[in-house]
Amino acid sequence: MKHEISKGRGATLQIEGRFESVARERIDDGWGTEDEELPPFKTTVTAEHAKSVLQRQDSPDLAFEYSLNAYRGCEHGCIYCYARPSHGYLNLSPGLDFETKLFAKPEAAQLLRAELAKPSYQCSPIALGVNTDSYQPIEREWKITRQILEVLAECKHPLSIITKSALIERDIDLLAQMARDNLVQVFITVTTLDAEVARKLEPRAASPRRRLQAMQRLNEAGVPCGVLVAPVIPFLTDAELENVLQAAYEHGARTAHYSLLRLPYELKDLFKDWLTVHYPLKAEHVMSRLREMRGGKESDSEFGSRFSGQGLFAQLLAQRFQLACERLGFNRETMALNTASFIKPARGGQQSLF
Repeated sequence: MKHEISKGRGATLQIEGRFESVARERIDDGWGTEDEELPPFKTTVTAEHAKSVLQRQDSPDLAFEYSLNAYRGCEHGCIYCYARPSHGYLNLSPGLDFETKLFAKPEAAQLLRAELAKPSYQCSPIALGVNTDSYQPIEREWKITRQILEVLAECKHPLSIITKSALIERDIDLLAQMARDNLVQVFITVTTLDAEVARKLEPRAASPRRRLQAMQRLNEAGVPCGVLVAPVIPFLTDAELENVLQAAYEHGARTAHYSLLRLPYELKDLFKDWLTVHYPLKAEHVMSRLREMRGGKESDSEFGSRFSGQGLFAQLLAQRFQLACERLGFNRETMALNTASFIKPARGGQQSLF
């Protein structure tokens, strides 16, 4: 298949999803059309009228019970995003469609309020930005994440946020208010400090320098903001692990986590093609080492190892992370988010008599 490199986009292939019964491929019709430049991929956003917004999970690898995604697809275009295959459920490509054909849930805040008001609901921290970034560029216009935060702040409901966008600074007023009651924890993802590598890995996300700046501003405002070094990519970003942690500590982070690159479903083909295009001399080394850290496979979905890998090199990576955290002073104090202050919203907009 011919590479389809688009400026400002991450994927180099527009492959079909695994549920498609047909495949499409560009061919030369004899008039040189195969070599014609494709029109630029434009971002489109479609309103999705969901019936619910809280997703419950029981994975032992995750520290939260509920997650909420205001959007499907993500314009950041990170080539390594494990959520890319989910676009296949929409009969769209996990490749360029994932980062250009986006879906927004405009009623998310109202749906959230209704779900929190149910008599059966038990307060548990909600994670934002697990599948797609809640602060991706379209949030500037749609403001769905802001509306969700307003509901959670009103109800004094705890949440955690994962993002790689400096747009989170817009909501420091709400986040600082919630932080005073120990209701929020933020993690900013920093994959690399190399701006050139970041432009290829995460073409429409904030630069590494800008993310560190946002981290510092959050911490200075009293919003606890840690660092997520993810994904760690062998031979491409793994050598930066200690430097990323050092930079994050200097910008106020006191909590840190990491995860190894995951390549579920179609993501394997997308990432391998991206490597061939951007780092052809490293491509086989990266995949060979990744297979060593994944028990001989390119992907591992097993609980307990899917985030950290297995084998000698995975153990060495874990040791490096632990030693760096101990030396810098990460993860010395951990405090569970406050669930005791939760105020259940009134059902149907009416105050309860009891």
